[in-house]
Amino acid sequence: MAPKRPPCLCSLLLSLLTLLLLPQVDARSFVVDRDHDRFLLNGEPFRYVSGSLHYFRVPRVLWADRLFKMRMSGLNAIQFYVPWNYHEPKPGIYNFNGSRDLIAFLSEANKANLLVILRPGPYICAEWEMGGLPSWLLQKPKIHLRTSDPDFLAAVDSWFKVLLPKIYPWLYHNGGNIISIQVENEYGSYKACDFSYMRHLAGLFRALLGDKILLFTTDGSEGLKCGTLQGLYTTVDFGPADNMTKIFTLLRKYEPRGPLVNSEYYTGWLDYWGQNHSTRSISAVTRGLESMLQLGASVNMYMFHGGTNFGYWNGADEKGHFLPITTSYDYDAPLSEAGDPTPKLFAIRNVISKFQEIPLGPLPPPSSKMKLGPLTLHMDGSLLAFLDVLCPKGPIRSILPMTFEAVKQDHGFMLYRTHLVNTFTEPTSFWVPNNGLHDRAYVMVNEVFQGVLERNIKSRLFLMGKMGDRLDVLVENMGRLSFGSNSSDFKGLVEPPLLGHAVLTQWLMFPLKIDKLVKWWFPVQIPKRSYLPTPSGPTFYSATFSVSDSVVGDTFLHLPGWSKGQVWINGFNLGRYWTKRGPQQTLYVPRPLLIPRGTFNKITLLELENVPANPQIQFLDRPILNSTLHRTYFNAFLADEQMELSGH
Repeated sequence: MAPKRPPCLCSLLLSLLTLLLLPQVDARSFVVDRDHDRFLLNGEPFRYVSGSLHYFRVPRVLWADRLFKMRMSGLNAIQFYVPWNYHEPKPGIYNFNGSRDLIAFLSEANKANLLVILRPGPYICAEWEMGGLPSWLLQKPKIHLRTSDPDFLAAVDSWFKVLLPKIYPWLYHNGGNIISIQVENEYGSYKACDFSYMRHLAGLFRALLGDKILLFTTDGSEGLKCGTLQGLYTTVDFGPADNMTKIFTLLRKYEPRGPLVNSEYYTGWLDYWGQNHSTRSISAVTRGLESMLQLGASVNMYMFHGGTNFGYWNGADEKGHFLPITTSYDYDAPLSEAGDPTPKLFAIRNVISKFQEIPLGPLPPPSSKMKLGPLTLHMDGSLLAFLDVLCPKGPIRSILPMTFEAVKQDHGFMLYRTHLVNTFTEPTSFWVPNNGLHDRAYVMVNEVFQGVLERNIKSRLFLMGKMGDRLDVLVENMGRLSFGSNSSDFKGLVEPPLLGHAVLTQWLMFPLKIDKLVKWWFPVQIPKRSYLPTPSGPTFYSATFSVSDSVVGDTFLHLPGWSKGQVWINGFNLGRYWTKRGPQQTLYVPRPLLIPRGTFNKITLLELENVPANPQIQFLDRPILNSTLHRTYFNAFLADEQMELSGH
């Protein structure tokens, strides 16, 4: 028999080419196994037990700490949103640096061995300013948000063509940790019910991300009709008090086969200014979680760590009246606002351990906390005294007042100024018709504070003055609606004010850059001042203080006796305080914001209404989140609606 000849090079190349062209089994895959009502991860049965946190509510230096604690709690995945307005502050201007570095956050999650369920919007709710949509969209006043309006779709397409290619390498089948991506967010709760819009989004996601990534929707039980779309996997959200059997049965009408998924299982709830701090009992949360896990469902807990609405980023709700959300987003979550494990966390960890392995090792203890003070603050001057610095380009002139959006002022404050054209010797009604003040106004005549007007609540003041007197109206944007309305939430004087029966005209508008003033203009060292009478109305106060290495830690700023305003530490905008209304009485100050080793730290307050006779502050070693000092008409009006207003 003739010996076999070795295969020629051509045959080897042909065989290799054939192998390369054959369909390959993906080494990494995350898919729905509808035959067995489960997920498969790399071909193996898989169920995720996930928790929500938001990188935009946590300083970057603390990301790794929070993610490690979540993994040690027994979670195998995290879920988070991407707020469009956080990354595209102006059309075509993008920011993915610092605490906005989305890719760095994905990397930190990967280091913590956590899979990712991504919710990129474009609308996210999240109790975030305008639900994550950028306010510059409203520069086209007739735009219809979250619909197939060509203006809205053009902006969405432009944004996603920047965002989605960034995350493409992080998809699970590409070697990353993103196992699934949500399209829109609770769209069934939005009355537009525009299926053309949802189909456009689904097509855009597929075009930019490919066919392998699992795309899904999330809705409450009432929103499944308008929020679901063929080709997108349907999930629901509900809390411990809801009827799990009823809701999962309804889900099966829209997704007959596949794993049951609760994408938002509520461990707590959000807080509104003027209401009580919201809580969910440990027993209710753990009982519901165990029941879902016994069914084999995948669950994401919203929130697992809430964080903080620093700066001006809080959203608001609308249900017959305007409901701004507090600076704290503690949420009564298993990890507190300061990132500390709570009894709720240990109870949840115990439930998870019955169904899957918990990482070995203890959870880190609570971070060290610091007490300091009281500290006396010194007056820097009224806001009006700094007007040239706050608005260096000068005012915008208009016969009728213009909105924040019309003058491209996204957040914060704008001053409206006019002069009286008549003399009013008797108290005369000053008001804005059609609830046209959005959201809160601080009124001054010749620099003398007259009082406050507020959206939906305090509708008029009574003023006196002579012809030619200067009328200043400082308007505060308290956060654009993030849920509960289909209308665009323009800010400022959206209707011209009336004094008596006369429409006030000839306005100067000063868009104020307060953060720049605080960061760059105010001196680090505050000189000693002679005694000045306690003023009222918008006024800046500040002080310096030092912290030694031995005591520096997380802390909570307490402002007893102060009314309402904004606070900065070392130029960082810590957020709003509203001591007078509550429930939140302290602001979380993360340790990394403070400079140790004897260096001076700087605190600046913009008090908007009234300063206490003794203008002092304190830093406490514990938060006070549930102390409404003054029960007002506002409190009584909203008392029965606390837990039913917001989606996420």
